Amino acid sequence: MLILIWLRGLLARRTGTLAAAAAGIALAVVLPALLGAFLSAAKATMTTRSIQRVPVDWQVERQPGQSLSVPMPGTSREVSFARIDGFESRRQGQTLTTGAGQVLGLPGDYAATFPGEMRLLAGQSTGPLLAQQTAANLHAAPGATITVRRPGLPDAPVTVTGVVELPAADSLFQRVGAPPGGQPQAPPDNVLLLPEADWHRLFDGIPRDRVRTQFHVRIGHRLPPDPAAAYTAVTGQARNLEERMAGTGLVGDNLGAALDAARADALYSQVLFLFLGAPAVVLAALLAALVTRAGTPRRATQQALLRARGASRGALVRLALAETVLVGVAGVLAGLGSAALAGRALFGSADVSWWAAVLGLLVAGVTVLLPALRATTVAAGRRPVGGPRRSHAWLRYGLDLWLLAGSAVIFWITSRNGYQLVLVPEGLPQLSVDYWAFAGPTLLWTGAGLLVWRLTRTVPLTWAVRPLTGGLASTVSAMLTRQRAPLARAATLAALAVMFAISTSVFDTTYRQQAQVDAELTNGADVTVSHTTATQGQLASVPGVARAEPLQHRFAYVGSDLQDLYGIRPTTTQLHDTYVSGGTAREILDRLARRPDALLVSQETVTDFQLRLGDQVRLRAEDGTTVPFHYAGIITEFPTAPRDSFLVANAAYLARHMPADTTYLITTDGTPPHQVAAELRGRLGPTVKITDVETTRQVIGSSLTAVDLSGLTAIELGYALVLAALATGLLLVLGFAERRRTYALAGVLGATPRQLGSFVWAEVALVGVVAAALGALCGWALSRMLVAVLSGVFDPPPDGLAVPWPYLGVLAVLGAVALLAAGAATVLAARRPPLTVLRDL
Repeated sequence: MLILIWLRGLLARRTGTLAAAAAGIALAVVLPALLGAFLSAAKATMTTRSIQRVPVDWQVERQPGQSLSVPMPGTSREVSFARIDGFESRRQGQTLTTGAGQVLGLPGDYAATFPGEMRLLAGQSTGPLLAQQTAANLHAAPGATITVRRPGLPDAPVTVTGVVELPAADSLFQRVGAPPGGQPQAPPDNVLLLPEADWHRLFDGIPRDRVRTQFHVRIGHRLPPDPAAAYTAVTGQARNLEERMAGTGLVGDNLGAALDAARADALYSQVLFLFLGAPAVVLAALLAALVTRAGTPRRATQQALLRARGASRGALVRLALAETVLVGVAGVLAGLGSAALAGRALFGSADVSWWAAVLGLLVAGVTVLLPALRATTVAAGRRPVGGPRRSHAWLRYGLDLWLLAGSAVIFWITSRNGYQLVLVPEGLPQLSVDYWAFAGPTLLWTGAGLLVWRLTRTVPLTWAVRPLTGGLASTVSAMLTRQRAPLARAATLAALAVMFAISTSVFDTTYRQQAQVDAELTNGADVTVSHTTATQGQLASVPGVARAEPLQHRFAYVGSDLQDLYGIRPTTTQLHDTYVSGGTAREILDRLARRPDALLVSQETVTDFQLRLGDQVRLRAEDGTTVPFHYAGIITEFPTAPRDSFLVANAAYLARHMPADTTYLITTDGTPPHQVAAELRGRLGPTVKITDVETTRQVIGSSLTAVDLSGLTAIELGYALVLAALATGLLLVLGFAERRRTYALAGVLGATPRQLGSFVWAEVALVGVVAAALGALCGWALSRMLVAVLSGVFDPPPDGLAVPWPYLGVLAVLGAVALLAAGAATVLAARRPPLTVLRDL
């Protein structure tokens, strides 16, 4: 009965405080619940995308001289491979030949069974089909007749009916059964696809060591959503099939390889989940604790009165437990409900992480139960006279300064050692997580919060509030001095919320910017056109094209090292500063422009050949021609270039001495790149190679930039706005509510409404200035450290931080509105008749 009376009284008299405490707990629940939903959705998406990207799940290769007696699972088709000596075509009296190539024999329904394996560019999808590169090499179009050089047999003519692209050529021509970690086999440049009957007619008589047979298989895709579990299931099925084949066949597990990469994606998303989400959970717990703390004095007085009237300590403990359960359950239910609604809106699923409910109840126990248990004695209800005589131990010993120093030292050590969260050697993404590197940002965040507390506790208040209070500065300062602890708590939490919002938004914006830069670096531009006879003017006239920049490309020897050689126009070419070394991009390009025979080389080439600026570099063309250049600078990245060694020279000089093929880098006028690419394909024909940045970003979507952070950042950035508003407004309102007695006594003693307002607005201004100035400064420092620690995510690293000014503007406006609303509500409440307020208290 006592518990019910107590709870009824709490709901009637302390509705606002209980609701605020429940809201704080709900905030502590909703974020981890949503982050768990994001993690589950991200893993499921990774698994689905991995499956979709693999045209053929398994390639089961029959071993020479063996027959497969085991039936293939799922859907399978037999594919025959013949290794031939080359192709030949004759056009307008000119004979064109190629090197060795591959001829595949495909069943009639192969393209429909495995739709991602080939894409028709021109002609018909039935009959003999040439790969795009082969058609370009032979200048062959649909209807042309080519000659196939068969080993051990006479040459055979074939009439081409279509030209196709092979998006998955790497896996299609892989070495099935190659040892793990071995050098991958590059796909052939020359490929012909024949109907199954034609292939057997032409190649059944060639030497058997030139022929191999595979079964291409699509297995059932009812796999676990977690890529790690899906990988285990798929590889287990593949091993089971190999065991049943007993050495007569080997399985090329394309799907298992894709899911293996997705496991790294999942690990990366977990790192982001912990690294970017943990500060928000801590802030929510702190907010719940401070909201509860705001009602501690009144609770202590009420429970001391109950104890004085005969209530036992056990009864007070039961009352504290009842209050904790009421607030905790209400907060958990509100948090889970909000998370379910947001999850359905963001991810299409209301499946939230229920372990967040345990976290919410734990937060309720720490923030509600423990303070209530400490207030179960009569002594706890006494009002202290004066503040504590000694400051906290961490203030005396400078813990905040030690934490900041430790953060700087750890950051310096990890930066000096070249640590990267993500390593990308030779384009093969690998994840290498050293959690010690996370200590730097963690210590910075903690030390910055304690430093804000210190500065708020020690700032000279008379000087700080004089602009708002004028002659009352000393009186207001004396009043605020007595309230330094709650003032410091509100200012610190508000500054931490601002810091979290700034660092998260800057990292997200930089991440999205560099993901686009990475795709542009690989593709070269919005759209790239190569193997074309079209002129720059013709390309520039295509709808959607804003600019077409020519780029020459060929190969040349530096000593015995064959490298890519690019010719550019330095005055019109635009590069990022991170693409060069030893100066800005403009400075390096100006060096190239001032000297016709200037040459930019990679750092690896400088080191290997011990070059110094101004040294002559003699490049040898593939036909033996030698051309002198002079080393003028280092270039580390270049559009379309490989990740290892390459060379960049003046296009005009290169055209005179070493003519090269021309590639055009096209910038669109805002039209989606894939639409411009489609328009160019329609005008230029199938033999021209055209790629766009949107498709390239999907293809290179590795474990690094493929993780879609839009849902995560939408959660965290929206959460940061709510948290900043609550930290600035709610804590001030609760602090003012607890000081109603002070304002009422001041009114009884003759304080005017203007004077009471000066008390309120001085505190509002102090919290706002501290949160904005210190939060922004520490947020900028944390943003730089986050981007540096996670530098391996960005390839190449960013020139600087990408600042989301619109979001920061919304953050500033929302924080200001919360402060003004809190101040206005308090000023309005302070105008109530003092005797009415004292009677209510």
